[in-house]
Amino acid sequence: MEITQTAAAANRLIEAIETVIIGKHEVVELTVAGFLSGGHILIEDIPGVGKTMLARALAIAAGGTFKRIQFTPDLLPADVTGSSIFNQATGKFEFREGPIFANVVVADEINRATPKSQAALLECMEEFTVTVDGTTYALPKPFLVMATENPIEYEGTYSLPEAQLDRFIMRVNIGYPSPADEVEIITRQIKRHPIEVVEAVMSAEEAVALQAAVREVFIEDSLKEYIVEIVDKTRQHPDLELGASPRGSLAIMRCAQAVAALAAREYVTPDDIKRVAIPALAHRIILKSEQRAQGLPAGNIVEEVLRATPLS
Repeated sequence: MEITQTAAAANRLIEAIETVIIGKHEVVELTVAGFLSGGHILIEDIPGVGKTMLARALAIAAGGTFKRIQFTPDLLPADVTGSSIFNQATGKFEFREGPIFANVVVADEINRATPKSQAALLECMEEFTVTVDGTTYALPKPFLVMATENPIEYEGTYSLPEAQLDRFIMRVNIGYPSPADEVEIITRQIKRHPIEVVEAVMSAEEAVALQAAVREVFIEDSLKEYIVEIVDKTRQHPDLELGASPRGSLAIMRCAQAVAALAAREYVTPDDIKRVAIPALAHRIILKSEQRAQGLPAGNIVEEVLRATPLS
């Protein structure tokens, strides 16, 4: 697929989503970039700003299936992955798929479930498979987990373990709309919700082809070294308990390739890397206790690292 075709198809996806998500072009573009890079996305924001609508619009526009899992303290791993049910007619156990078997899965309020239920997603997000009773089942393609969490409420929540945070290719925040955009939002919903008229702009197979095309975007060796230098500096930063893993380097590269493809470029630029560095890295680093107590945003550390890392 030529880069102009890739960009045109990806931008049709963005346009379809923006009929539902108003005034958040940067968020929508980053979300589509995460989708095209084959990764999963964590949306950390307050209730009511459109986190689930963003995922539903993406699923519909990309021609895929959509499932929503409400994470609660009593959720069991089998409620996510599915389980084996005994069929009396055949005298055999049959696997019944759980809601994880969809192209776009919203893990709503993921931090409300126990660590055991959260862990049910680990294999799904990394290997794109589900293993139940020793049998491994492939998940549909494309496959995207969009997890949401409320940053305000802490009672009755469980922090996501580092291993799980590391599996999200990026973390994004939607934020409140501007007053003008909020007027447009309520105007569009006077008679019906815009999600009801969103149409697929591609098939699931075409979405998979787009993801493959993004991986063909060229990134020169000096930029690979630039990415690694950025990530390595997070490991040496005095305010951090733990820096980003090599998966962080891969996340920056994949997201930068996707952003370049959206711009109809066959190559990655330093600006592409800088643009995706904060959403790709901020959730992977762990601040020291003093910095957490002071409320220092992790994104500030990544910004500081970017300023201290000139491209040689």
